[in-house]
Amino acid sequence: MKASEFSTVYTKQQRIAQLAKQSPEMAFTSLAYHMDVEWLEEAYRQTRKTGTAGIDGMTAKEYEDNLQKNLKDLLERAKSGRYKAPAVKRAYIPKGQGGELRPIGIPTLEDKVLQRAVCMLLEPIYEQDFMESSFGFRPGRSQHQALEVIWRETMDIKGGWILDVDIRKYFDTIDHAQIREMLRQRVNDGVITRLIGKWLNAGVQEQGQVSYPESGSPQGGVISPLLSNIYLHYVMDVWFETTVKPRMKAKTFMVRFADDLIVGFKDEEDARRVLEVLPKRYAKFGLTVHPEKTRLVAFKRPRKEDLKPSEKTGTFDFLGFTHYWGRNKKGNWVVKRKTASKRLSGKIQAITKWCKDNRHLPIRDQHEILCVKLRGHYQYYGISGNYRSINAFRHAVLKIWRKSLNRRSQKGKRTWNAFKDLLHHHLPLPEPKIMHSYI
Repeated sequence: MKASEFSTVYTKQQRIAQLAKQSPEMAFTSLAYHMDVEWLEEAYRQTRKTGTAGIDGMTAKEYEDNLQKNLKDLLERAKSGRYKAPAVKRAYIPKGQGGELRPIGIPTLEDKVLQRAVCMLLEPIYEQDFMESSFGFRPGRSQHQALEVIWRETMDIKGGWILDVDIRKYFDTIDHAQIREMLRQRVNDGVITRLIGKWLNAGVQEQGQVSYPESGSPQGGVISPLLSNIYLHYVMDVWFETTVKPRMKAKTFMVRFADDLIVGFKDEEDARRVLEVLPKRYAKFGLTVHPEKTRLVAFKRPRKEDLKPSEKTGTFDFLGFTHYWGRNKKGNWVVKRKTASKRLSGKIQAITKWCKDNRHLPIRDQHEILCVKLRGHYQYYGISGNYRSINAFRHAVLKIWRKSLNRRSQKGKRTWNAFKDLLHHHLPLPEPKIMHSYI
């Protein structure tokens, strides 16, 4: 796409955003006319083109052979109502430890392009509506921004009480009628609502059989994160800001990343009132609060004279980090974060499996990939106060890689000193590095 064509798309999005901001109560009845071939070209550019093909077997390379013709045809079918949302191919990937598998959906390439094009229409509207407490799958927002807010807010209320909320099978239980009603409050364009309806009702193909779930967001779809954000915007975010906060006796805050959320309270009574009413609130929208995983944590800052946190001072996990109280260099109690134990052990298990599956590769190729994996780990987990955890991960990688290399042959096994010499002079692995400093 030429720079001028991208500029045209961006200009249209800016106009939509400006109108949405000026008229927060207005439902857009005319959006689809913005979507032309240039719009689909930009949607195609933004679409991830690697990975497994959907049920039609179409690859990006094949689609690009007649890209203009394919996009024109896709646009005509989408606007005329002839577009049929294909079933999503179901696959399974490991979830955490213990061999549990998580289902994922693999849409067709064309379906991903069209969903991206619709997202490009909806995002400028909902970005004007979404609350500051929402961070997941939004342009210009990230996990690390959410973590920074949590640190600042928990420090401000001296820890307080943390309500760690878990929604049971959230993406599988979104009520289709409810999400359609929510969408109509802001989007009442027939082309767009019809397409979203088709995606909600698209089947799931598994082992040659197609099933049609009556609830849930499109499996693996590009539009799924946006729809889930819209749903929880009305279920949780708006309710929290307009109904909950005004009734609280003391300060409270919320941070949500997709369906992962915590609510912090300065006052215990406030916390227990919300904990009691939350399941009833969710039940109205077909959602269930997980009774075992949802918990209220006493996160009070230890007294200055305490040598260590008491047994009553708990910890909580959020976005892969365990939040706890510890002393800084000046001896003051501050909120600290370290890699959650489950995440750390899961990452180590993944490295072990990768080394086992790829020990036949040339050593330099292995080294190059392990460097990428380590840098990626530091990029996410390298936050203030977490040096010990990321250093432990690197040390674990060294042990695993040495063990894997020694199993390539029974001859010439490397001692630790010989292996360190190899790393130091020929194949150095990246040293731990703090990438995000919040304090």
